[in-house]
Amino acid sequence: MTDLFIKRFKYYKMLGDKSFEQLSDEQIFWQFNEESNSIAIIIKHVAGNMISRWTNFLTEDGEKPWRVRDEEFINTFKTKDEVLDYWEKGWKCLFEALNQINEENLNATIYIRNEAHSVIDAVFRQLAHYPYHIGQIVFIAKMLKNEDWKTLSIARNKSEDFNNEMKNNFK
Repeated sequence: MTDLFIKRFKYYKMLGDKSFEQLSDEQIFWQFNEESNSIAIIIKHVAGNMISRWTNFLTEDGEKPWRVRDEEFINTFKTKDEVLDYWEKGWKCLFEALNQINEENLNATIYIRNEAHSVIDAVFRQLAHYPYHIGQIVFIAKMLKNEDWKTLSIARNKSEDFNNEMKNNFK
């Protein structure tokens, strides 16, 4: 089961990675208005959540006392590289934790903000949370790139071609 979790999380990480590749330093920090989040801020939040949730996840509450969630919504990054380094740090923490999951602890009780979760429920919780924010990242990136956007999925008006290719791949 861990392999399935890792596969799904890697897919969403790839969507983020391929979005970042298309963006300049300035675009990573762009905000629509004061109430909206830049891609850098979304990354800061997602990675901050990952580091808190998955550090010692089997033995400590997922909301660590050292995490200051509200500060994740204040940009402190100076460069795109800093942002992406933090993104990678979060994913590294997540994948290391997922590799600790096995049949014996899959249904173990862990805590997030003192709320009991099975390990599998905690994974599903994060499989809903991270893609939500990665969708925001992709949407912002797509708006910023406009006609220069390189699609991350099936190109517009190419569904039939894609389906035929998939059929041919599995014959």
